[in-house]
Amino acid sequence: MSADLLKGDTQSCQNKSEEDIPKSSPFDFVIKQFQGKRSSSGKRKEQPSAIQKFFSGFDFGKSEGKERQEIEETEINNCRADDQSEKENLSVEDESSQLISEAESPSGEQRLNQFMQKLGKKPNSKNLDLNNCALSAADVTELASLLPFLPELEEISLSWNGCVGGTLKTLTAQFHHVNLLKVLRLNNCRLSAEDVTSLGEAFEVVPQLEELDLSWNSNIGGKLSLLTKKLRKGCKIKLLKITDCNLTARDGESLDTALQHLTALRKLDISCNKEIGGGFKDSAAHLASLKNLEVLDLHQCCVTEEDVTVLSQVIPLLSSLQELNLSWNKNIGVSSDPLLGRLRFLPKLRSVAISNCGLGKESFSSLAEAALHLPELEILDLSWNKCVGGNLKLLLGALKLATEIQVLRLSSCNLVAEDLALLTLLSHDGHLARLQKLDLSYNNTISDEGWMVFCQGLTVFKELSELDVSLRPSSCRACGTWFSELLAALTKLPALAELGMQRWVLSESQRKQLEGFNRDNKRNIRFDC
Repeated sequence: MSADLLKGDTQSCQNKSEEDIPKSSPFDFVIKQFQGKRSSSGKRKEQPSAIQKFFSGFDFGKSEGKERQEIEETEINNCRADDQSEKENLSVEDESSQLISEAESPSGEQRLNQFMQKLGKKPNSKNLDLNNCALSAADVTELASLLPFLPELEEISLSWNGCVGGTLKTLTAQFHHVNLLKVLRLNNCRLSAEDVTSLGEAFEVVPQLEELDLSWNSNIGGKLSLLTKKLRKGCKIKLLKITDCNLTARDGESLDTALQHLTALRKLDISCNKEIGGGFKDSAAHLASLKNLEVLDLHQCCVTEEDVTVLSQVIPLLSSLQELNLSWNKNIGVSSDPLLGRLRFLPKLRSVAISNCGLGKESFSSLAEAALHLPELEILDLSWNKCVGGNLKLLLGALKLATEIQVLRLSSCNLVAEDLALLTLLSHDGHLARLQKLDLSYNNTISDEGWMVFCQGLTVFKELSELDVSLRPSSCRACGTWFSELLAALTKLPALAELGMQRWVLSESQRKQLEGFNRDNKRNIRFDC
């Protein structure tokens, strides 16, 4: 065939109308779609010549199955290449997206603000107050992650959040970021033995800690040594409070060992631990080393007579002591050791609480003599000691000298008219001039005549703000004629804000007088009756 003829035939084929061109098969459609995909991927494709296009529709001996297999293999290979290309593109996009996400992620300060806002609190770089916020374990974990952003933090208060128990280690593990921490309050957090251990281990990274309050964590009982054995020389703790934690005598002994490292201690409160009694018998030497101790609270600790012996030797040596609470320890009053008499060696005492200590006349007399040497006394609580009734005159000399006394509690002391007359006499002579709170409640033994004398002399207590004359819960009694004297005195007591009169039965006219008192006298006294 000549070149001219072939050229003419080819030209002729190209000039055929669309009607003469064979219709594409479904398989050709797939190929075209595939080719389109390849083109869209951005890869360069080699275009077929016109002759290749022409002969592509003829079978030159290849089987249709073999041809289809080759085409499918080509498609698979091309798809794999496309997938790899897409993965690379996605990888680049993900990396770029991650960089953008990190750039746009909130700062530590923003996260802290969001966390505190969620809990309804205002952020403070030095004081983290989250008391009673119903924290969850997740909240504690989130809080731990925020500590690195609080290098100036000095106070953490997580009290009354039960879920802190069992999760404290998560928090203490980050304490090295807050080594300026001075105050840690964990009241009623359901702390476990593991929590106590982790807290002890954290002492090393918070060397500035001055205040530790673990009160109302009942599981600490029997496990206190896990904490105290971690205390070291140079400890700066000034306040240690472990109220109502089910401490045992064994815990008292472990506390004794720790006292040698607590020379900076100013306040020690281990009150309301009824099983700790007997745990002080070997602590005399270490307690005596607490020269800076200002507050000692041992109320409701069921101290034994052996403990009283130790305390009578040690307490007089605590030269800085200002507040002493021995209330609700019956052995204080019955012990033969002159503990109360030795309070005379503590001239800085401002507050003495010996409520419900089973005082007898002898121990009360010792206290009265010691009180003569306590010129700075401001608070005296003798409630629930029946021996005071009829013997208040033993305190006459001390009350004359105690020019600073502001609070006098004599609830349930079996007081009689003679005792109230003594108080009235003292006030008329210019003593008790600074008295602000006077508790005479639960003294059903006082006659109407005694109340009359008292009310007539009440006006001299110019600074009195609280007065309680309530009766015992098991009794009721009609107000006598002294009620009118009481109302007259109230008009001349400018500082009085609260009057307790529970279980006194008022007549109709007396009740109307009381109800209209504030309105008629332009006062705002709270009547508890």
